[in-house]
Amino acid sequence: MKGKRRRRTTVGRGVPALALGLTLIAGLCVTATGTAAADDPSYAFRNPKLSVDRRVDDLLARLTLDEKISLLHQYQPAIPRLGIQSFKTGTEALHGVAWLGETTVFPQAVGLASTWDPALMKKVGAAVGDEARGFQQERPAGWGLNLWAPVVNPLRDPRWGRNEEGYSEDPYLTSSMAIAYGTGLTGGDPDHLKTAPTLKHFLGNNNEVDRTTTSSDLRPRVLKEYEEPAFRPAIEADAVTGVMSSYNLVNGRPATVDPALDDVRTWTSHDLLNVTDAHAPNNLTGTGSQKYYATLTEGNAATLKAGIDSFTTDDTNSVRTTTAIKSAVSTGLLKESDVDTAAGHILSIRVRLGEFDPGGGKYGSIDKSVINSPAHQKLARKAAADAAVLLKNSGATLPLKSSASQDMAVVGPLADTLYTDWYSGTLPYAVTPKEGIAAKLGTSVASSEGVDRITLKNAESGTYVTAGTDADGEVLKESASSGAEAQFDVFDWGSGIVTLRSAANGKYVGYNWSNFVNDQAQPNGWFVQQQFALEAQADGTHLLRYAGYETREPWWSNPVYLGPAGDDGTLGLVTKAEAARYTKDIVRSGVEEAVAAVKNKDAAVVVVGSMPAINGRENDDREDMGLAPSQEALVKAVRAANPKTVVVVENSYPTTLGALQKEVPALLWTTHAGQETGNALADVLFGDVNPAGRLTQTWYESEADLPSILEYDNIKHDRTYQYFKGDPLYEFGYGLSYSSFRYGKLKRFDDGYEVAVTNTGKRAGDEVVQLYTHQRVSRDKQPLKQLEAFQRVSLKPGQTKTVKLRLTTKDLAHWDVTRSKWVVESGTYDVLVGASSEDIRSRTSLKVRGETIPARDLSRPTRAENFDDYEGVRLVDESKVRGTAVGASADGAWLKFADAQLGSGAAKFSARVAGAAGKVEIRLGSPTGTLIGTAKASGTGSVYTYETVNASLSAAAKGRQDVYLVLSEGQRLSTFSLR
Repeated sequence: MKGKRRRRTTVGRGVPALALGLTLIAGLCVTATGTAAADDPSYAFRNPKLSVDRRVDDLLARLTLDEKISLLHQYQPAIPRLGIQSFKTGTEALHGVAWLGETTVFPQAVGLASTWDPALMKKVGAAVGDEARGFQQERPAGWGLNLWAPVVNPLRDPRWGRNEEGYSEDPYLTSSMAIAYGTGLTGGDPDHLKTAPTLKHFLGNNNEVDRTTTSSDLRPRVLKEYEEPAFRPAIEADAVTGVMSSYNLVNGRPATVDPALDDVRTWTSHDLLNVTDAHAPNNLTGTGSQKYYATLTEGNAATLKAGIDSFTTDDTNSVRTTTAIKSAVSTGLLKESDVDTAAGHILSIRVRLGEFDPGGGKYGSIDKSVINSPAHQKLARKAAADAAVLLKNSGATLPLKSSASQDMAVVGPLADTLYTDWYSGTLPYAVTPKEGIAAKLGTSVASSEGVDRITLKNAESGTYVTAGTDADGEVLKESASSGAEAQFDVFDWGSGIVTLRSAANGKYVGYNWSNFVNDQAQPNGWFVQQQFALEAQADGTHLLRYAGYETREPWWSNPVYLGPAGDDGTLGLVTKAEAARYTKDIVRSGVEEAVAAVKNKDAAVVVVGSMPAINGRENDDREDMGLAPSQEALVKAVRAANPKTVVVVENSYPTTLGALQKEVPALLWTTHAGQETGNALADVLFGDVNPAGRLTQTWYESEADLPSILEYDNIKHDRTYQYFKGDPLYEFGYGLSYSSFRYGKLKRFDDGYEVAVTNTGKRAGDEVVQLYTHQRVSRDKQPLKQLEAFQRVSLKPGQTKTVKLRLTTKDLAHWDVTRSKWVVESGTYDVLVGASSEDIRSRTSLKVRGETIPARDLSRPTRAENFDDYEGVRLVDESKVRGTAVGASADGAWLKFADAQLGSGAAKFSARVAGAAGKVEIRLGSPTGTLIGTAKASGTGSVYTYETVNASLSAAAKGRQDVYLVLSEGQRLSTFSLR
C-alpha cells in the first residue's frame, strides 16, 4: 500500500477554506508592509487553538521554495523574517541524553529491557524526555527535541556489534519496551509532544561489518512476522514520531530509498518525520559505497520520494543537500509538492513540540534543574537493580550478609571502574562495584583488578618502552629507565586485543595519528586508538602491534607494528620486519594479587566483562562471545582460593561462559548500568533487592550454534528461541530469584488467560509471568514457541495474585505467502505459561476455527519472492523504485512453491526474468524431480530490464504438486505463472 502523503498546501482537515485564505492574505499583507513583528501572534501557525494541520498549512504558505528546501537538512536554519529559530533533528537518547554533557545515565537499552517492566521503562523515558527539555531550554537553537531513540532492531544475533542498543530477540518484547520508553519521551499526547522520538534503524539492521554494502534478505514472512512487528506497534501507539533509515540494503535496495519508509505513514493518523542515518545520502552516489545513483541530485530526489523528510549528512553544512534538491526540482526529478510534503512533516513535529506556542507550550517550563536530579538518580539505581539477572545460585550463595563484620574482597578488571558506550551520556558521578559494596557494608573491602603489570624490554637494545609521568602523558619512547614510567597494566579484552594503562599516571596509551601517548582516561573515540596486540614469537619475545579500528579500513596504508622510529627512541609505526622484539616481564601478577585479596575472606566478588568500545560496537561486530582468556583464568583462580565466589558478568550481550558456568556457585549478569551500577549491584548481592531481571536473548553454548551473521532468515536458519532446536546455555526469558513461585492452573477468560501465582518463598519478590503459544499443525513452519504476553508482578511471601494475560485469536496469525495476507489457521494451539521459554509451569490448548490455506493458484501471476523454501538465491531489487525479485547466486539455485493446484493440467509456463542468459527449469517434487518444462532466457544485459520467457509444459503438470523453479546463475526472476 502506498504511504499517506498529505498535500500540505491544501486546506487542512475541517478548516473552512475561506477562513484560512483570509488568514493567509492578512498575514502576508502585514508582513509586506513591515507593520507586524516577525513573531506576530496573529499568524495562524502561532495560534495553539488551531489544529496542527491548519497551523502547518499556514506556515508552509508563508515560506518560499528555498526556505522550504532549507528545512530538509538536519540543521535547519533560522528564518528571521517569520521569527522562526533554527532547529536540529537528532539528539541521541538511547538510555539517557547523550553528547550534551553530564546527565542521568541509565542502564544500556538491553539492560532496561531485561527488567521486563514497561511501567518502569515509561518512567525512564519520561525522565530522559524531561532532561532533553532541560538541555533544550538552556540552548534552544542548538540542542534539539527530535530524539534518536529507541532502537528496535530485533537482536537476532548476539554477535551484532550494537547489541546493547536493542531490547530483545523477540519482536513483541521489543515493541512493548519501545512503546513504554517512547510514551515516556513524548509525554503521551501526540498533539503536544514533550520530545519527538525516532525509531532506529529501519530496516533489517543487525550487522556492522560492511554495513553500507551488505544486503539483508527479508523474505515476506520474516518481514511481516519478525521485522515489522518490532517497529509497527510503537508507531500505531503514537509513542514515536518517525523512523531513521538504516545504512544497509534491504533485498538489494539501499534502505535510504526503501519505499517502505513511506508505507509506515499508513500505520498512524499523525505525521511522521523520517530521517536518514548520518551521511547515508552520500553513500547512494557514484562516489559513495553503494553507487546506486550517478549523482547526488538523483539520489536525493529518490530519497525524498521514498519517504525521507530530513537529510542527515555533511554535519552542519547543508549546502550539498539543498543544492541537490534544488537541482532535482529544476530538472523535474522532484515537484515542489514533494518538497511541501516533506517540509510539512517536519513542521508538524515542530508545531506539536510547542515551538510556536506562547512560552514554548505544555512543556516549555521544564528547565535544567531536572538534569541528574535526585529523583532521576533514584530511578537510575532502581532500573539498574531491576535489570540484573541472576543466572546461578547454588547452595544459596546469594544473598550475601551485609553486616560490617563481613570481610569481603571485590576483584576483577571491572571491579573499580565504570565503562560507557558510544551512545552514553557523560556520567555525572560513578559508583563502581567496589564502592557500592563497601558503602553497603559500611567498611572498606579488599580489591584488585587482577591484571598483570608488565615491562616491555627491547631484546636487542636492552631499553624499555617508557611513558610520561605527568597527567597529560608524553610520547612513548625507549629508554634505560625500568621504573613506574616503564610499567603498564595489561587489560585483556579477548580476540588478542589488549589495552595498556601506564603505571606512571594511570592513563591509557593511545595513538594520536602521529605518536603514541599515555593521555586517555579510558579507551574511547570512533577508532578506539588505545587498542594493541602483543604477538608472541617463537623465541619468546613479543611484537607490539597497533590495532585501532582505522587499521581495518581500506584506506589505511601505514604499517601497524611498533618500534623505535627516531634517534631519540620515540616509538612509531614500522613494518613487521622492522618491529622491535620485546621481552614481556611481569612486574606484578594480577592473578596472584587477586588470589591474595580473596583468601580467607567471607566472600569474593569477581567482576568481569566487556569494554563497550572494544568488544563489539557500531561499525564492528564481535568475533566471539566468550570472556577474555585472562578473565577466565582469573575467575578460576579466585574460585580455587575462595569457595564462596560470586561472579558478576558486566557486558552487553549473551556470553559463552564455558566451564565457568559449572565451576562457580553464583553468577549474576548486568549490562553496563550507568552511574548507579555499584549501588544497584550491592542492592542485589546483599538482598535489599530480590533479582527479577530476565534474559531478553538466548544465551548459546557456543558460536557454533549460530549461522552466519548475514543470514537474516530466522525461519530457515533456526534463529532465536522461536526456532532454535539446540540446548541453550540459558534460554530466553530465564532468570532466578531469591524467592520461589508456584503457578496455578491456566484458565481462559474473555480476552486471554489468567493464572494464579503464589510466592512460596520467604522474601518479597517479583515474578515475570510469560505467556507463549505454539501452533501444533500448520501448512507452514511455525515457531516452537512465541511470546504473546507477559507481566512483572510483585508478591509478598505467601501472597497469591491472579495474573491476567491478554491473548486473542488475531495474535495467532502468520503471514500467508500464497495470498499475501495474514491468516489464522484452523487447528489446535498450545497455550503455555511459565517463568521462561523453557520453564513452563502450566499449559492448556485452544481450538481455533479459522481458515484452511488453500492450494496455491499458480495460474495467476505469482511473485517469485513468495516462495516456501529456497537454496542458492538472494532477494534483490526488482527496480530502483519498488519491488523485490529473486536472484540466482549459482547454477541450480531453486525456489519451492508448495502445494500448488495445477488442476487437470497446466500447459504453459511464463516468467519475467532479467539479467544473465540461461534457463528456468520447472520441476515437480524436488529440485531434481520430474522436469516438466524449460524456459530459455537470452539475457537482457541489465538487471532492471525484464523479458518474458515461456515454456510448454508436459502432461505431468497436473494435480496438487510442489513446484520447483531451478535457475541459472545471474538470473533474476520477478513473477511467473503456470497456466
